Amino acid sequence: MTIGASIACSGVCLTVVGRGKDGNRAWFAVDAAAETLRVTTVGAWQRGTRVNLERALKVGDELGGHIVAGHADGLATVVAREDLTDMARFSFYAPAELARFIAPKGSVALDGVSLTVNEVGDDTFAVLIIPHTLKVTTLGALAAGDRCQSGGRPDGALRGKVDGALVARAMAASLLARSEPKAVTGRPPRPRRVRSCRAAT
Repeated sequence: MTIGASIACSGVCLTVVGRGKDGNRAWFAVDAAAETLRVTTVGAWQRGTRVNLERALKVGDELGGHIVAGHADGLATVVAREDLTDMARFSFYAPAELARFIAPKGSVALDGVSLTVNEVGDDTFAVLIIPHTLKVTTLGALAAGDRCQSGGRPDGALRGKVDGALVARAMAASLLARSEPKAVTGRPPRPRRVRSCRAAT
């Protein structure tokens, strides 16, 4: 790791400004701007706080998951955690400015961990997390009331997948509204045929 390198710390892209060794441990230092402290949990970090670390992607590396931009958009709050036999189900509250970008089968980054969205409500969403992810990331320690970085919105085709799901939801609502019979003076309402639509996945 070199000075000036970018590294994602629990999903927040930061620049390495110092590095060294303390006994048999290596360390690095970063600066956090006021905006970063305002919209992330970085300001609450203390000595001993565990964070997820990920180096910047190199051109030519294998893309083993979703593309994450590394910029936190805000904070999501754990509403409920349900530990199942082979995974855990988390429900999160997302503020309105974030919730509108979240769609079923889309991707969301929580503390830098890219996950697939399983369910979406007006201002909540749910994800399923496998044991390996719970073990090797900080998500395994999350409980109701905890907050984490939400964001790293996907680009390219993945962002298109999210947008496509949002468009499909809007189209379905629009078709449903138009299919409701409307009274016309002197004539009975004409029946209207509605075609179903869904986003490509």
